[in-house]
Amino acid sequence: MGLFDQILGAVANPNQQGNLGQLGNIISTVDQLSNSTGADPSTIQSVLSVVGSQVRSALQQKQATEGNEAVQSTVNEFAGTSPNSQAVYSVFGGGIQQVAEIVAQRTGLDAGMIQQLLPYVVPVVLNFLQSGANAQNPQAGGNPVLNSFLDADNDGDVDIADAMQLASRHLGR
Repeated sequence: MGLFDQILGAVANPNQQGNLGQLGNIISTVDQLSNSTGADPSTIQSVLSVVGSQVRSALQQKQATEGNEAVQSTVNEFAGTSPNSQAVYSVFGGGIQQVAEIVAQRTGLDAGMIQQLLPYVVPVVLNFLQSGANAQNPQAGGNPVLNSFLDADNDGDVDIADAMQLASRHLGR
């Protein structure tokens, strides 16, 4: 099952945190980023895709060194739609400049602009991932959205940007 299917499953499951309002807020935040930066929506989608890949790598490394609970804790603590520099630091540590340069190379945007966008984009990616968390006990394991995202077998499943586009279409925006 792909990432978007997991997100829709979380929205439909009252035992998980995902809901249409959460998806709507995420899509609105992405639209606001596009408007505030002057970048076209497809460029912001590209930023999300590349940042999402970098978040995946960072969370996979955290999972390997600190365990699933540490990853789930990071997602729960820093998921949101408001800018949060601490979320960026928590996910990327001292590698923020390197992430900004990778995103800049792949999107054509200036690395300085990317560094300004990261506090907005990283919490949004984490918010998407949080949708699969248990509604009553977010720290409980078994977040299928996060697990699908961290699936390390590179089987070609949908990435964050694709999932956001599908969510946007699903919500009719």
